[in-house]
Amino acid sequence: MKSYTINLHLISFFEPLDASVFLPMFSHIKQNLNLEPLNVCFIGYAQGQKGYKLYDLEHHSVFVSRDVTFHENYFPYKHTSDISTSCPIPLPISSSSVPTSEGSAPVPDIHTDQPITSVPISDFSSESSPVRNETSLSRLPSTEPLRKSTRSTHPPVWLKDFVFQEPRTYTQAKEHSEWQQAMHQELTALEENKTWEVVDLPSDKRAIGCKWVYKVKLKPDGSVDRYKARLVAKGYNQIEGIDYVERFSPVAKAVTVRIFLALASGYSWAIHQVDINNAFLHGYLDEDIYMIPPEGYNVSQGKVCKLRRSLYGLKQASRQWNQEFTSQLLKYGFMQSQNDHCLFIQTRAHDVVFLLVYVDDVLITSSKESLISPVKDYLHKLFTIKDMGPAKYFLGLEIARSLQSVVTPLPLGLKLTSCGGPVLVDPEPYRRLIGRLLYLSFTRPDVSYGAQQLSQFVHRPCQQHLDAALHLVRYLKGSPTKGLFFPVTNSFSLKAYCDADWASCIDSRRSLTGYCVFLGSALISWKTRNSPVSRSSAEAEYRSLASTVCELRWISYLLQDFRVHVQTPIPLFCDNQAAVHITANPIFHERTKHLEIDCHLVREKYKEGFVLPSHISGKQQLADIFTKCLPGPAFSTLLFKLGLVDFSPSPT
Repeated sequence: MKSYTINLHLISFFEPLDASVFLPMFSHIKQNLNLEPLNVCFIGYAQGQKGYKLYDLEHHSVFVSRDVTFHENYFPYKHTSDISTSCPIPLPISSSSVPTSEGSAPVPDIHTDQPITSVPISDFSSESSPVRNETSLSRLPSTEPLRKSTRSTHPPVWLKDFVFQEPRTYTQAKEHSEWQQAMHQELTALEENKTWEVVDLPSDKRAIGCKWVYKVKLKPDGSVDRYKARLVAKGYNQIEGIDYVERFSPVAKAVTVRIFLALASGYSWAIHQVDINNAFLHGYLDEDIYMIPPEGYNVSQGKVCKLRRSLYGLKQASRQWNQEFTSQLLKYGFMQSQNDHCLFIQTRAHDVVFLLVYVDDVLITSSKESLISPVKDYLHKLFTIKDMGPAKYFLGLEIARSLQSVVTPLPLGLKLTSCGGPVLVDPEPYRRLIGRLLYLSFTRPDVSYGAQQLSQFVHRPCQQHLDAALHLVRYLKGSPTKGLFFPVTNSFSLKAYCDADWASCIDSRRSLTGYCVFLGSALISWKTRNSPVSRSSAEAEYRSLASTVCELRWISYLLQDFRVHVQTPIPLFCDNQAAVHITANPIFHERTKHLEIDCHLVREKYKEGFVLPSHISGKQQLADIFTKCLPGPAFSTLLFKLGLVDFSPSPT
């Protein structure tokens, strides 16, 4: 015996049968424009094409159309005492009995003039010839009128507690008390926040519009949690230079997030998370913006709302919120990092507090856990916050602490080309998959190389590329809980590995560059990308060294903001002796004289004592995983050395 659970909120998009339908412009009887609405009713969904199956009450015909408007509260047959043969009911015919030509193009909207009468089921025998088209049925002899139950039907009483459909307009929403209450709460919050003031519209100003957006918030079990109504300004009507000047707002960088987590884990510090409710409403506007009053908000005729604070939908809303949040943190004694403006540092005697913000999601860690609560209390006085407690999820990432590590098998490697078999008819699923894989590489360095290789063919994917992407998905399915492990440690010295695969691209003969950077034993930065065409493997490796030095320079600046002393020279490991020699000496002039000046940044930083390039064997090169496909055992060994482990069971 199996038990099934149905989420009733998923049925809201179905339209009721026999509902009245309004056809706005095109008549199926005449080929010209007809502005008069047609009196039709909805009898089902078209099969084999997009559209609704409709029945014309006036001409007694069935046709298919997509341009309709439903009147769900009016049912034509509900007001008819009986149904005569002069107004026949169409008999639905299964599409399985309708032969179709294979590979034919989509059929346009069908408009049928021939009436269809109801036929007793007994008239159809198993030996009847197949029906070729439901619109070509001939008129059959009329039969006794169909009887219809006079008993009124009502939905179950328990269903009256739910509103399954999210309204699209204010008119639809005001018919339900749940949405009325949600809108009232939103307007009350906006008034208490003094978001606007009601004024007369100046003659030289224009007012932008606004609209209501409705959303049913669900619980994890699928039941209704609450009804949310949000007022959104129509920011697309704003004019640059008049309604806004700047709209850029910084967000925390991926490397900063990883360093934040690595340090907190290394020091065994607690990490707490805070969510700012209605964050964008706390920003003050610099421009004079006037808005048409929202529906349901009663004001005098000709009055408009002059916005004092930012509103969701405005171009500059995110920027104004970030400026307000930053100014309040600076007043509390935080200092803003100049290397990542979303990182804030506060020093208290021998302790330190770090705060990282991504729009309205905030992470807080400190050398003393008791210093985190005062920061939360300060934020709560200024803004309405939701205290999430110890961080578990941040930007869709699961933050866990586990000591278990399991090495899983790896997929076989392959070389991809632009001519990889037949071109996919619909490339959109492939593109969506690659986008997800690129996002996953944020915390999964083991998929960085594969995602980079597959992303080169999103403009014209072939079957070979899709097969490779699905192979990568199968690998991920076997390691769903794998993630980066940041151990407890007191050592936070930097070290880096870089590698290059010379002329690896079969189509362009460009080389592939890869590097990885460690903070102590925690992997904090990695990259896989194409580099310009190189004349030798030494040149390709030298370019890889230059890219890695640039990354190390930026990370060293960032670590200074985290109060971490960077020990120099930073070890930089490369498995090409010629590239290492070029760094220390201006040799191989004939092979290196054409290199761009920026590549010689490696030589300059080596002379300054910032980095120390060193040669290692290929078996010790950890960056191999970012430049080429490796056999399973070698790949598994590198994963373990990179600190990528399997967290199982799932942490609580």
